[in-house]
Amino acid sequence: MHILKKLLFVIFTFTIAFFITACGYKPSSYYAKKEMEGNVFVKINVSLEDPKNSVLVKDAIIKLLIQKLDSKLVDNQSNADVIMNVTINSVSMQTLQYDTSGYNKLYRALVVLRIDYFRKDDGIRKSFNVDGEYDFSIDDGTTITETKRFDAISKASDKALDEVLSKIAVSSFR
Repeated sequence: MHILKKLLFVIFTFTIAFFITACGYKPSSYYAKKEMEGNVFVKINVSLEDPKNSVLVKDAIIKLLIQKLDSKLVDNQSNADVIMNVTINSVSMQTLQYDTSGYNKLYRALVVLRIDYFRKDDGIRKSFNVDGEYDFSIDDGTTITETKRFDAISKASDKALDEVLSKIAVSSFR
């Protein structure tokens, strides 16, 4: 009986693997890699409100392109096959909860990024927005320090950038 269960499990596993490969399934990273094929130039429009965060966002998008898409980054726009512009559309803080004394206790940092890219070979411009949020608390009766604010915006930006890979893959079908 034990051998029969193993045999059925192996047959089931191979059947599922056959259907996945036979129907042409490819992960979203495959399509995103195809979309970002060639040399990539990343330009960030520095936010006057948050110049530090603009640098963090650029570093994070470069890390994403290199580590997950194996993109070749170039320093000169004229050498690029793909030109990507990243803009911080908005950064905001929302109060989520007050303590019994009426002080703000829990906040949410919201970051909205605009990603525009242009492939020179087909001449089509594509763009999309991604957003990220990060909830954090502060000590009773205190205000948000610059360090807490910077850290919260950084984490919200990272969450927004998590969406970039799937958005690039989806835009490859348009």
